[in-house]
Amino acid sequence: MIPFEIGTKDIIDILLVALMLYYVYRLMKESRSLNVFIGILIFIFIWLFVSQILEMRLLGSIMNKLVSVGVIGLIILFQEEIRRFLYELGAHQRFQAFSRLFTNSDKQGEEDKETIVPIVLSCMSMAKSHVGALIVIERGMPLNDIVETGDVIDAKVNQRLIENIFFKNSPLHDGAMIISKKRIKAAGCILPVSHDLSIPKELGLRHRAAAGVTQNTDAIAVVVSEETGRISVAMKGGFRLRLSAEELESLLAKEMEA
Repeated sequence: MIPFEIGTKDIIDILLVALMLYYVYRLMKESRSLNVFIGILIFIFIWLFVSQILEMRLLGSIMNKLVSVGVIGLIILFQEEIRRFLYELGAHQRFQAFSRLFTNSDKQGEEDKETIVPIVLSCMSMAKSHVGALIVIERGMPLNDIVETGDVIDAKVNQRLIENIFFKNSPLHDGAMIISKKRIKAAGCILPVSHDLSIPKELGLRHRAAAGVTQNTDAIAVVVSEETGRISVAMKGGFRLRLSAEELESLLAKEMEA
């Protein structure tokens, strides 16, 4: 009988597999695909049990074919999650620190400030007048499909323009504004609405739309409530509520730099 030995390489291998499974589990949980992930694991365990332990040739061969075809199906089914995983891998702090060696951080900070200040000032002005607004700031993941649902503007970020777009009599005030690459890309855009039951009931449709777009992308969504005049920010499906001007500016500066 061959002795069963576990070396350092085997321990590292097991830890890496465990880490990978945990990360995939967390990613599936955030994207509400956890039940699908559990179902895939159950199928894999049944496949291994049938083909490796019971050695059922006919059933094993059928399941082998399903697995080979299923890999392509999984790539199609989870293309958004795979894209998000690859983006988060590239957006890791260590990789970001490496990429900043090749960019001018001072210039980048000034450009971010030119974008952030008009957003903050316009949000504070609209909050005082109880004018509802929804501003989505694109980061690493493109929002081209959402831009196509609205009217393309492609203008410099400007306080007066933002307030005019969300003015109550404006035809574009009900949709979302998309800011991409330091410019107002489009307005009147339609966002996916989140059906997450954990969202407080007092938050309206704008907040659910903000949660929906940030659940599927890495974007930041700024919401001005028409009812309460309060300012909120949605990120990764979660909310930062009742923000002051200083808190909003600090949060946007931090997240846009990350």
